[in-house]
Amino acid sequence: MPRGPLYEDGYSPHLSGHETFPLRYGWLKKAFDAVESTEGRSESNRHVFLGPHAIAEFGVGRNMVASIRHWATAAGVIKEGSESTQIETTPLGRRLFGKDGLDPYMEEPTTSWLVHWNIAGNSKKTTWFWAFNHYPAMVFEREGLVQAINGLAKEREWPRAAYATIKNDVACFLRTYVALPPSGKSNLEEGLESPLTELGLIRQTGTRERYRFVRGPKPSLGVGAFGYAMTQFWNERFPNTSTLSFEALAHEPGSPGRVFLLDENELIDRLSSIESATDGAYRWSETAGLKQVIRDAIVDKEAATRLLARDYSSAHRRRAA
Repeated sequence: MPRGPLYEDGYSPHLSGHETFPLRYGWLKKAFDAVESTEGRSESNRHVFLGPHAIAEFGVGRNMVASIRHWATAAGVIKEGSESTQIETTPLGRRLFGKDGLDPYMEEPTTSWLVHWNIAGNSKKTTWFWAFNHYPAMVFEREGLVQAINGLAKEREWPRAAYATIKNDVACFLRTYVALPPSGKSNLEEGLESPLTELGLIRQTGTRERYRFVRGPKPSLGVGAFGYAMTQFWNERFPNTSTLSFEALAHEPGSPGRVFLLDENELIDRLSSIESATDGAYRWSETAGLKQVIRDAIVDKEAATRLLARDYSSAHRRRAA
């Protein structure tokens, strides 16, 4: 029996918003800066992404401005404010892109892993979530993925899930993770790669329309990003438990094992060192054959964000060596 957010009653699919443009280098920082410079004022700051001012500010067309806002929101860099007229930066956005931010120009792989986690681990991004958390095969064709999501939409009776909309969403999904040449008479901007292509999570195999998910070790995925993701998954899906099973971390929809495409051996290796990696916030246990992670207290979002400094300080030491 399929489980997870996509199969819950009342789930509303999100199959658009990106205006067919995949995430581009520099977009998240641009969106963060634009919102940060206007937040906290009494008047609305929604004009940041609206009208001629926004087109001039970002130097792109109206549809691409909407795409920039979409990706910055999906990546967890900005969010809807507490007031309906406001857009705000997030703690993660400030940690990465604010003053003295850890990685304002997305030079470190940890930033791309965090962006991937926030997008593909979020059930609001239907195609991304389903592809990484539910698609049963490792090798697939573009049209096969379209048909699978279209079949799910019909089965669940999702509104506003037209075949053409799903097809465009799948095309954008693939261009987010695979460096594809521009098609037809596309301009140079369309052919620019997404920063998430560097993660190597999806690769073309054989023909242009055939792809495979790359499951296994992820050397560039740091302990900070992994701990951050595990914390978020635990707090959102199992908030009242002090233990979390290996099975849930490996196979539950939206889990680190699923979203990061980690095989079981790689996940066990990471969990075996989770206590030292998180300064004792989590402990790995294999008592009586029961594999699980234990926490004595809830690790909040702020504490999880602090874990990220481990990855970036390691990167700075490597560059200085």
